[in-house]
Amino acid sequence: MFDNLTDKLSGIFQKLTSKGRLTEKDIDEALSLIRRSLLEADVNFRVARDFVAVIKERSLSSDVMESLSPGQQVVKIVHEELTALLTGGDHRLMPSSQPPSVLMLVGLQGSGKTTTAAKLALDLRRQGHRALLVAADLRRPAAILQLETLGKQLDIPVYTEDPASSTPAKVAKGGLKRATELGLTWTIVDTGGRLHIDEEMMKELEEVKKAVSPQETLLVIDAMTGQDAVNAAEEFHKRVTLTGLIMSKMDGDARGGAALSVTKVTGVPIKYLGMGERPDALEQFHPDRMASRILAMGDILTLIEKAQEVTDEKQAKEMERKFRQATFDLEDFLQQIQSVKKMGTLSQVMEMIPGMGQLAKRLPAGALDDDGQVKRIEAIIRSMTREERQKPEILNGSRRRRIAQGSGTTPQDINQLLNQFKQTQKMVRQLSKSRNPKALMNMFK
Repeated sequence: MFDNLTDKLSGIFQKLTSKGRLTEKDIDEALSLIRRSLLEADVNFRVARDFVAVIKERSLSSDVMESLSPGQQVVKIVHEELTALLTGGDHRLMPSSQPPSVLMLVGLQGSGKTTTAAKLALDLRRQGHRALLVAADLRRPAAILQLETLGKQLDIPVYTEDPASSTPAKVAKGGLKRATELGLTWTIVDTGGRLHIDEEMMKELEEVKKAVSPQETLLVIDAMTGQDAVNAAEEFHKRVTLTGLIMSKMDGDARGGAALSVTKVTGVPIKYLGMGERPDALEQFHPDRMASRILAMGDILTLIEKAQEVTDEKQAKEMERKFRQATFDLEDFLQQIQSVKKMGTLSQVMEMIPGMGQLAKRLPAGALDDDGQVKRIEAIIRSMTREERQKPEILNGSRRRRIAQGSGTTPQDINQLLNQFKQTQKMVRQLSKSRNPKALMNMFK
């Protein structure tokens, strides 16, 4: 996400911060590079121009130019203005005073509306809400089946009607009635899309909105379509009055200009980011956190929230005890790796740790191949006896060959895993001797 832009901005800021004093020429040159980087990332031309103009005005003030670290002050200004650029009102979902609240999803075909509907229902459940998925996309038969399949997989109820004898507005109204009967707190209506915006689609959406009066009308837009996504958001907002945006496929977009432009152009806030295909790969949007990620400053708050979701209190206390007593073994090592995997891809996790995002990009190709790495580690550890997992120091050459044969790996893979484990053990021992052995575990509570 924003890989190219982050790389270029990091290089620009490194030059700025390496200088003791800054001249107006230094500022101009840096801002010219920032503007070019934004345009290459597919940021709207006017948005990029105005953004740079504000930064220049603030950066040339005497407070900045005469400070002890003017380069750092400019970076701080960029972060503040980037946060302002991404801010557009309330970025949270706003429920109605009388449940069930209605959330209507709109968007072009292929933007990911149906999968996003299921991700939203799952996210709401994590917050203690119960939602009903309503299949109101009657033009694409596969959409109904897809929503039913996702609902079954995630144990989320789905409301459907026969497409031959109903209309999207009737389905939405019927779904709202069902959610009321079931005592649910949210109704998520999945509507139909087209490859292009047309009058027929817009009229259909207007009818659905009139039938159920949604508290939230969210547009799902494919981040990889660049400025076309911004143009689509403008058109949808004019016809159905959007309350928020969901940027899908953010994990596959190296530019990200649409996300940086869309709120400024439309005035509509981004509320969620789709970060992958997994059902839990949906993040609530926080402008300040996103600005930090773009500037390679990490996002510790989101990392902590994700860690809390995948680790229960009992497990955390047991792990803390092992850290204190320095009895962390290979079974614990595997458990922690699996927990990290639940938080997202390794590259996404590293991106949230200050400084680690740039390190991840310098690793050899395939080094962050999550599925392959975790499966290989799991196979190796599962091929060990209980004694070997608890006392890896007894793993001599013959034992390693046996484990490699049993796990379908090589002795070199075993050696690599054991070296990684030794590094982790070393860190655990240091923590256990420190005054605050909870330092690492605080992230998992």
